Amino acid sequence: MTERIPLTDLPNIDPDFMQTVDTAQLVAPGDPSHPPRILLLYGSLRKRSFSRLVAEESQRLLQWHGCETRIFDPRGLPLPDAEEPSHPKVQELRELAMWSEGMVWVSPERHGAMTGIMKAQIDWIPLSVGAVRPTQGKTLAVMQVSGGSQSFNAVNQMRILGRWMRMITIPNQSSVAKAFTEFDDDDRMKPSPFYNRIVDVIDELVKFTWMTRGRSNTLVDRYSERMESAKELSKRVNQRAI
Repeated sequence: MTERIPLTDLPNIDPDFMQTVDTAQLVAPGDPSHPPRILLLYGSLRKRSFSRLVAEESQRLLQWHGCETRIFDPRGLPLPDAEEPSHPKVQELRELAMWSEGMVWVSPERHGAMTGIMKAQIDWIPLSVGAVRPTQGKTLAVMQVSGGSQSFNAVNQMRILGRWMRMITIPNQSSVAKAFTEFDDDDRMKPSPFYNRIVDVIDELVKFTWMTRGRSNTLVDRYSERMESAKELSKRVNQRAI
């Protein structure tokens, strides 16, 4: 197992109420036992990006739960279709998507929507690479930060995208209002109901990932795709016979 970070790295957590996930209640014999692999994406390039700071707080919580994590830095990622998929940043993002078993998406809300930076990252992740679907059956948690009052436009949009990417989007979500007031001078999140909600979201994501990753292929198995696969196989066999 990945070494957990100590609770001292989570100063806003009350140790009397923080619980580790009881994996025995969530997994079956033969399920994967390695630490869950979680990819975190954020949607701002600002030097003091609050979506990045929320992603970093989420990463600490995930690591406390024993997860293996990666945060993708979107700087240098081209706009979709502006470069070939062989671009190094596109390849980095796609390799991380393939590596992951779950994701966290954190976007600012700008003009009532997720940012273009957030959307560009999702658009570069393909629905399929050959016979492999990089996101299908993987878990997803969505969060947003706002400069003003609390809103849910960005998380609602990301939920639609999660469904489109055939991901298991967990029920809980986080929306941090007036994010510029929620972090201290060390860029750590202050204690608040907003922070507590992030703790809840990460806890739920870890549970869903442990519970579903060992059976994701079964959960997303579809009659229509089995029919399509059978037809493609028949077509290839008939071509060889000609």
